[in-house]
Amino acid sequence: MTRTRAALALAAATMIVSSLPATAGATALTDAGHSRHACVRSAQPPSGPGRTVLDIARQGKEQNDLNSVTLKVTEGGQDLLTDALGESMTGVPAEPGMHFRSGSVGIAYMGTVLLQLVDEHVVGLDDPISRWLPNVPHADRITLRMLGSSTSGLHDYVTDPDFLAELTTHPFRQWTDADVLAYPFSHSLWYDPGTNWSYSHANFVLLGEALERITGTPLDKLLEQRVMSPLGLHNTQNNFTPEIPSPVLHAFTSERGTYEESTFWNPSWTTARGAVLTTDICDLARSAQAIGTGELLSAAGFRTQLDPGTVGLGGPTDTCPDTVCRHNTEALHYGFTVLVENGWIIQNPSFSGYAAIQAYLPCKDLAIAVSTTKGPNSPDGNTAEVIASQIAAALAPGNPIPGPVTAS
Repeated sequence: MTRTRAALALAAATMIVSSLPATAGATALTDAGHSRHACVRSAQPPSGPGRTVLDIARQGKEQNDLNSVTLKVTEGGQDLLTDALGESMTGVPAEPGMHFRSGSVGIAYMGTVLLQLVDEHVVGLDDPISRWLPNVPHADRITLRMLGSSTSGLHDYVTDPDFLAELTTHPFRQWTDADVLAYPFSHSLWYDPGTNWSYSHANFVLLGEALERITGTPLDKLLEQRVMSPLGLHNTQNNFTPEIPSPVLHAFTSERGTYEESTFWNPSWTTARGAVLTTDICDLARSAQAIGTGELLSAAGFRTQLDPGTVGLGGPTDTCPDTVCRHNTEALHYGFTVLVENGWIIQNPSFSGYAAIQAYLPCKDLAIAVSTTKGPNSPDGNTAEVIASQIAAALAPGNPIPGPVTAS
């Protein structure tokens, strides 16, 4: 996404004022001379709801054997808590301004850009992708809407045993879009396009390629121009290599059978080239609020993002198991590149030892951003979402976050 490269100089940060919006704070100069906002701990010791959030985070860190928990929670635009617990590496304390991989958050940004283009009458959601991607199998039957809502019927390469075997054996491999798409393209469709729902990373790789063809702009620049820059996400950027801007929140995992560092495993397989993001916890909270309010969209575009036609779709078929084809209800469904769970608008990336969640509840103007890294005995799954669910239960008991819907 953003093409700025310089590291955040934390030494220049002095304070963050809790009465300012989620993006406000001290500024820092990068080694390129550009001004950025520093993401630092809340200026005052937490009290009331902020203290409750901190207690939940501390308990969650201990119960899940986590190396670190980094979080920011705002309500009504006011900072309840910005903090970091634990360590990035042995002897290196975790800090709120440390950068981590944010995976599927980039998918939400791609969806936002496409809905902007629909608002501008550049494209229609029901245009077939054959207009821009004529060589994709079934392109005349798959529409832009189906890519964003994940209803195309394309297999998910992330669940393909052959792909997983290669990824496990070669975690540093650089993947191209063609590399990952070869896996779903080798299978028949799970179902007729538009008739069911199943999460597939292939949809979003194709969405990124379609956006580049539609606009004639590289995806990283497109997302920077239309999402990150307007929202002031100065510490969020695309990376074409496994590099993470300094300061780095290091990750570890046992998924290959032994506990090992996974910080710089190559993330090129995770989504479309140009949308492979790193961020910090303050940008993640700002992102949650912006995506959750439809800040960059028209009212009609935002309604579409919350339900592009997925409610009522889903359920297993003879060719699509219930672990993949889930029934979508009003309370729990996939929208247009976002999850909608009991009123929350969510993205929940989890891979290679990193886990995070951005969640926003419009009825309370409540934004929750959590990032976690694993210890040797951490459980499987998205531990950031576990902690966010507990925070939601405390601050918005009428709108619980039910737990992971899909790994992304």
